Amino acid sequence: MSRIRVFTGHFGSGKTEIAINYAINLAKEGKKVAIVDLDIVNPYFCVRDLKTELEKYNIRVVSSNPDFVNAELMVVPAEVLSVFNDKSYDVVFDVGGDDSGAIGLGQYNRYFKEEPYDMYFVINGNRPFTSNNIDTKEYIEMIQRASRLKVSHLISNTNLSYETTKEHIVKGDKEVSKLSKDLNIPHAFTVCTKDLVDEVKDEISGKLFPIDIFMLPPWRKYE
Repeated sequence: MSRIRVFTGHFGSGKTEIAINYAINLAKEGKKVAIVDLDIVNPYFCVRDLKTELEKYNIRVVSSNPDFVNAELMVVPAEVLSVFNDKSYDVVFDVGGDDSGAIGLGQYNRYFKEEPYDMYFVINGNRPFTSNNIDTKEYIEMIQRASRLKVSHLISNTNLSYETTKEHIVKGDKEVSKLSKDLNIPHAFTVCTKDLVDEVKDEISGKLFPIDIFMLPPWRKYE
C-alpha cells in the first residue's frame, strides 16, 4: 500500500466524501495524515470546508488560500509540495473530476513519479458520463491523459444521495466488477453508508467500505 492515495471521479461521484472517510480511518489507525484539497471543480463540496472537523482527528488539511474559498477557480498552494517531501505523512488527495482538475494534479507529475502512489477512480452509476461502462472507460482514459497518471483502483459508489437503496449499491458493485475485469484494474471497494451495511454485505463482490456523511448540500446545512 502506497503512502500517497489520490481520489478522483466525475462530478457527483462522491469522491470527496470517500477521501474524507479514508483519511479519518487512517488517522484512527494512528497514522500521521494529510489531506490535500485539489478540487477546483465543485465549490459546494470541498474538503477545505471541513478543516476544523478534520483537525479534531489531527489531520493536516492542505487547501487553497481562504480568500479563494467558494471561488470557481482555486489557486493550488505551494504547500502541496511539502507532503511529497515529508515522507512521515500518509497523504490523501481529493482531485477535481474533470480534465481541468486532472491537469491541476498533473502539474505535480514529476513528484508522483518519484515514489509509488495509488489512484482511485470513484464511480457513481447514477451520474451522467459514468452511467454505463463504455462511458466510464472513456472518462477514466480522459482523466489519465489529463493528469498523466494511471488509475490503479476502482471504487463503486453508485448512490442517489439520501434516497439510496440496497438495489443501487448491488447494481453498482456488479457493474464495477465487470469493468474491473475489462480494464484489468482492481475493484478496491464498494461504498455504502453505515446504516446499509447489513443489507448489502452478503450481496457484493467488492470489499465493503462503510462511510459517514460529512458533506451536506447547501440546502441541508441549516435544517
